[in-house]
Formats: sequence, structure tokens, C-alpha cells
Amino acid sequence: MTTDPASVDAEALPKAEFAFPGPIRDQLVTAILDGSKTSTTGLLADYQHCGDPPPEVGSLAAVVDSSDRRVAVIEVTDVRLTRLADVDLRHAIDEGEGFTTLADWRTVHEKYWHSPEMRRALDDNTFTVSDETTVVLQRFRLITDLR
Repeated sequence: MTTDPASVDAEALPKAEFAFPGPIRDQLVTAILDGSKTSTTGLLADYQHCGDPPPEVGSLAAVVDSSDRRVAVIEVTDVRLTRLADVDLRHAIDEGEGFTTLADWRTVHEKYWHSPEMRRALDDNTFTVSDETTVVLQRFRLITDLR
């Protein structure tokens, strides 16, 4: 699908929120805007808890910053559901956070997924991930920088 950036109404698009508002979101949004972040990983459990299906290839979303401003439009180019143990290094590198090993990627992601904020978001104070946890691997491309 080729999207004409001029024809996209960012205000009408669903929001794409990366992490919780704050320094981590700011870092991820910067990486999206500079092109170094082209993939992300979410928990299937999070989508299910919110009652949302995983994104579909070709769907558009407006990336929001920590102030809830729409700063970019992205297009989903690939979606895979897989076990956490099966995430590949290419995906981890393409998250644009400087990961060079899967062990480092997993340590940072587990810390986030086990955080009080994530457990509150899932309404589960004991939530943990394991090798068998289903994750949603998403690839995307930047369509429009709205800044």
C-alpha cells in the first residue's frame, strides 16, 4: 500500500502510544522521527485487556508524544504474533534503542512489562512474562512527520 502523506488526516487516526508518557516515550518517539525505530513489541495480553485486536498491515496511526500531541503518522508494514523466546535479533535492533543482543533487549523489555505501571494497566499486580508469552511484533514506516 502506498499512502499519499498529503491525503492523511492525522486527527482522524487512532493513536499509537509507545510506552507510558515520560522519558521512555520521548526517546522512542525521537527514534521514530529520526528513522532509527522501525519496529516495536507489544504484549498480546495488553491488546486483549484493552479489547483491541493487534494492528493490521496497511493500517495507519498517529504517534503521540508525552504531551499527547500527534507528532507523526506511521503505516504498519508487518505484524507477527510469536512467543517471547522466538523474538529475533533483527527485530530487537530495529526497535532503535541501541540493542546489540537479545539478552539486553529482553532485560529492558521485561523490566518494562513487570513495572508497576504495566501491571496497573493490565489490572494484574503479579503479571510476569516467560518464554511462552505471546508478543506482537510490529514493523512500521514513517509516513509523515507532523512537527
